[in-house]
Amino acid sequence: MERKLYMIHTQNEGIYRALIAQLDKLARHNRQESYKTRQRYYEAMQRFCRFLAEEYRLQKLANISGKHLTAYVCYLQERGRAASTVKTELSAIRFWHDQLSSPKYRLPANNELTVGLERRRIGGVDRRWTPEQFTAFTSACREEGREDYAAIAAITFYVGLRIHEVCRLDTAAVEAWERSGLLTVKGKGGRVRSVPVTAAAAKQALRERKAAVRRGHKLFVPDDVATDAYIYDFQAFLRAHRPDQGSNPYPLTHHGMRHSYADRQYQKAIDGGATEYRAKLEVSKLLGHGRADVTDVYLACEKPENQ
Repeated sequence: MERKLYMIHTQNEGIYRALIAQLDKLARHNRQESYKTRQRYYEAMQRFCRFLAEEYRLQKLANISGKHLTAYVCYLQERGRAASTVKTELSAIRFWHDQLSSPKYRLPANNELTVGLERRRIGGVDRRWTPEQFTAFTSACREEGREDYAAIAAITFYVGLRIHEVCRLDTAAVEAWERSGLLTVKGKGGRVRSVPVTAAAAKQALRERKAAVRRGHKLFVPDDVATDAYIYDFQAFLRAHRPDQGSNPYPLTHHGMRHSYADRQYQKAIDGGATEYRAKLEVSKLLGHGRADVTDVYLACEKPENQ
């Protein structure tokens, strides 16, 4: 089988090569599927290994779990990959995962993931929520007695956190924010960033959730509930109570609230005199990425789908 090693950031190259060595061991004597299919699956798994090394610094293929699949789906969608491409990538991952002798976790089926596969996130697609849509959703949350869901929406819409980042927040994070004015979160790959909280609704959400739980505990996820299960229930609630999307043909998603945040922060930077590149870079850092070009996806900038 022809093997091509994808180039990645130098600091994670060792992790990446270790993952590829594990993949090679699985591929060495595998004769399942046709040669072309195995080759295609191998190349897809190489891309996934690159993602695992860059974003999670994962050491062993046996430790792949559902959270890695969910994050990878979002990663691919943010880069404009079609639903059919995403499904093929997932098929490849499951193919090689099935070859492992002792995997630590069972991988969820596509319909069990906490993110939909049919929606495409490509440059030029406006996924932002309007203030009216945000208000309608948070009102529905409160009417159903889900103040926690309304708080998640507020923190995402006004602070730009990912769903997993919101769900990791605990009382200590709020206490640190109250002292410094910055909310420190742990993102993908263990990357830590601090973001300002300026909107009154987000401040209120943080304080109310802190008051609602015991000190030292998470703001949203109960001790006896798995984070992925909590997120799945939240996403299901959002789908069932999704506001009118108006003329936009693309369903509103939780991630779309990050798009709204990105747009506001970009406009704020531009109004403050920043260049287009500097404004995009600042927004990218606030979102937990660090590359100016990633911001184009959030701003619905036109660009070819294969980028």
